[in-house]
Amino acid sequence: MIVDCAAYEGGRRRQGELPVERASEAAGEKGTFVWVGVVEPSEEEFQAVAAEFGLHELAVEDAVRAHQRPKVEEYGETVHVVVKTARYVDPEEVIELGELSIFVAPDFVVTVRHGNADLAPVRERLEQRPDLLEKGPGAVLYAIVDHVVDRYIEAAQGFDQDVREVELQVFGEGQNPTERIYKLEREVLEFQAATAPLGEALEELCSRNYAVVPEALHEYFRDVEDHLRRVSTRIENFRQLLDSALEANLTQVSMRQNEDMRKISAWVAIAVVPTMIAGIYGMNFKHMPELGWTLGYPAVLTLIAAACLFLYWRFKRAGWL
Repeated sequence: MIVDCAAYEGGRRRQGELPVERASEAAGEKGTFVWVGVVEPSEEEFQAVAAEFGLHELAVEDAVRAHQRPKVEEYGETVHVVVKTARYVDPEEVIELGELSIFVAPDFVVTVRHGNADLAPVRERLEQRPDLLEKGPGAVLYAIVDHVVDRYIEAAQGFDQDVREVELQVFGEGQNPTERIYKLEREVLEFQAATAPLGEALEELCSRNYAVVPEALHEYFRDVEDHLRRVSTRIENFRQLLDSALEANLTQVSMRQNEDMRKISAWVAIAVVPTMIAGIYGMNFKHMPELGWTLGYPAVLTLIAAACLFLYWRFKRAGWL
């Protein structure tokens, strides 16, 4: 359940392992904070960590169940931040979502991961930036959110290729990408639902005076907010492009159906001529003068052929065939 537990002092990680049972003791030391990483815990498993740091029971319930929208909540000195992670999966063409619950206080950070969230690169990058780590747990929160938004950008880039392929497919010959468009639209809606509320959370972190987010970190969070706005704009563009592609595809399908109907109608009209003449001579009347005429049979065939060829020429000229 616990993937890493470490104490940081003066912007650097202390050597050696830190048992979670001693985490709150280390966090109580001056100029030190503790970062505990937890992966998909059960409620019983997470109770030990919650008790060690005095986490609020409502926040603990949210972190364990992992079906929350991005948000910021404050419980005394502890700030609870929920963010959604995203990863593009190819060739399935899906955005795989995960969830991160981050508990930040002046002397500790507890991260609870669900799904595809991987924070090992964040920890490694931060440990190479003692100037940021010196700013305390707020710097860890910034690094995590920045990492999450960077993954949004990567997911959007992968998704962009799918949207471009759909646009080409719509105007291709003999292809009907309706099912693919609907699937991509569903993924875009889920992606948008995961990213849009994070903008409000970041704005709140920048505007309110949280003890865990010093003034010096506000510009960092604003930079992340700016990147998130770009991603949100790109996602909205995806929606508009897919809507346009779906509309264009339906128009193409309708046009193809109209062309098919015109062809069928033209061939039916041509077939009516021999059918009508055959129907007349199939009525078995005795007194039909041309029945005794030697050239009657070839004359009727010539009439049928001439009428059919004339109709074919007219329909071809009109673009129905």
